[in-house]
Amino acid sequence: AAGCEPRLRQAQLARIGVRDALAQAVAAQQLALHYQPQVCTETGRLLGAEALLRWTHPALGVVPPSTFIPIAEEGPLILELGRWVIGEACRQIAAWHAQGFGHMRLAVNLSVRQTREDALPGFIDEVLRRTGVPAHCLELEVTESVLMEDADVAVAQLARLRARGLHLAIDDFGTGYSSMAYLNRLPIDKLKIDMAFTQAVPGDGEAIATAIVAMAHTLGLGVCAEGVETVEQREFFRGAGCQQLQGYLI
Repeated sequence: AAGCEPRLRQAQLARIGVRDALAQAVAAQQLALHYQPQVCTETGRLLGAEALLRWTHPALGVVPPSTFIPIAEEGPLILELGRWVIGEACRQIAAWHAQGFGHMRLAVNLSVRQTREDALPGFIDEVLRRTGVPAHCLELEVTESVLMEDADVAVAQLARLRARGLHLAIDDFGTGYSSMAYLNRLPIDKLKIDMAFTQAVPGDGEAIATAIVAMAHTLGLGVCAEGVETVEQREFFRGAGCQQLQGYLI
């Protein structure tokens, strides 16, 4: 146990170092959004994209989101990052619209803390007004873990956001359990099939993916398959009636 203490202390110091560096990253312009296209399964037409946050540190190089996002989520820093992402995403939507791509919709991820932030709807109102972006062109994604944290609070916040005309999606759908009980209560527009099921196509993932597509159709929701990497996967989801695709193949 004594031998573990130095390693634990080193890990804690490393986390503090990452958190401090991340706090300065916005001002230092080290953050950027990358865009993963979302296309119509039937036609291949570009419908929009998902914004993915990336951080390039001058000394550390590219820091994986799996490293810095959990650290940011430990405190209020995730709220600052979330606001930066929303602002940058809306500026990008406005730029695409100015170039003639008026149909483009951009999705950003909301953290658990953002779903509890009372000021979030007003902040989004201001960003949309300032950039001139129609509300329906911004899509907010939440994971099923949001429902596990505090379903009533999440539902109330999502209802406030959707009342503004924003599109809402459940990300990584199928990996949790609480959303199944609350699905009818959720003011959402789309389910995104978790890539774990996509990667299991062909194979064990087919049955669950097909069931999610059928359920989405029954509830009048859109459905998007994440993590599509092969032509075989694309053809499976086309046959299953999945409306949208995203992933490395696209």
